[in-house]
Amino acid sequence: MTTTLLSTADELHARVRAGRRAVVMTMGALHEGHATLIRTARGIAGPDGEVVVTVFVNPLQFGQGEDLDRYPRTLDADIELAQKSGADVVFAPSADEVYPGGEPQVRITAGPMGERLEGSSRPGHFDGMLTVVAKLLHLTRPDVALYGQKDAQQLALIRRMVRDLNFGVEIVGVPTVREDDGLALSSRNRYLSAAERRTALALSSALFAGQDRHAAQEALRARAREVPATRARAEALSAIGESRAAADAHAVATAVPGGPAAVRAAARQVLDEAARLDPPLALDYLALVDPSDFTEIGRDFTGEAVLAVAARVGTTRLIDNVPLTFGTFGAAS
Repeated sequence: MTTTLLSTADELHARVRAGRRAVVMTMGALHEGHATLIRTARGIAGPDGEVVVTVFVNPLQFGQGEDLDRYPRTLDADIELAQKSGADVVFAPSADEVYPGGEPQVRITAGPMGERLEGSSRPGHFDGMLTVVAKLLHLTRPDVALYGQKDAQQLALIRRMVRDLNFGVEIVGVPTVREDDGLALSSRNRYLSAAERRTALALSSALFAGQDRHAAQEALRARAREVPATRARAEALSAIGESRAAADAHAVATAVPGGPAAVRAAARQVLDEAARLDPPLALDYLALVDPSDFTEIGRDFTGEAVLAVAARVGTTRLIDNVPLTFGTFGAAS
């Protein structure tokens, strides 16, 4: 397969379409996480469909003092990776193609969800992101668009925009891809020194600690429900590593499943330890939220949730998250 490089929407619209068009939107500097998105898109589009990868560094979603100027531009390498992963087209428009009248006066507003977490740390970021996503959806005219779950709040907002504004496109989220040591793949990882990278591993370690705590509590809750006698409950709890003093059988049997506070505490302990490393981790936020609106969940919450973290190591800001399910008496999803 030979991947075609296009720079204008007219060139893209002139292509003959036989099947579904699947689009993967990127800012370039492609890595294995993007490759996974492209391969997934290839599977969705099928042999008769078309996979389009957009490469556009969007100035609207970079705030003052952020890394727009130093954001890596590696178009030749991006085309090579896209081709190996199954893309038919790399669409790399200029700023004039995307914003023909200059910086747009009319923009998409992210609303209250866009002011939380990432939006609070990066004011205006999600307005700029949604504006360019809306523009690229119009320019590429896909049947389906794929986005990584690593940017969970971004994905939630895109889904909300598509639903609220009646875009005729299917949105697909693709699970986070991690390096062997657990660090979520990101174009910004290349900025980390060896020492900074060791500290940065605390992000995924904290999430996994919260995930493990959640799974243990869900298993404990399920086990407690399975045995009717009080003595049997205590014995069962002890058998899976919980002492009677730490977890009275009746309390466990009636407790809210999953314990959001305990999940947060387990993750926070890892992050607190990383703050004392050299170089230190500077925490921006740790949040356990409802993915429908990115508000913090309460102690009686049931359903899908996201444990999210953002932190800075040196001059590099990183984000990560894991999905959890509360109230099903099972392990984390």
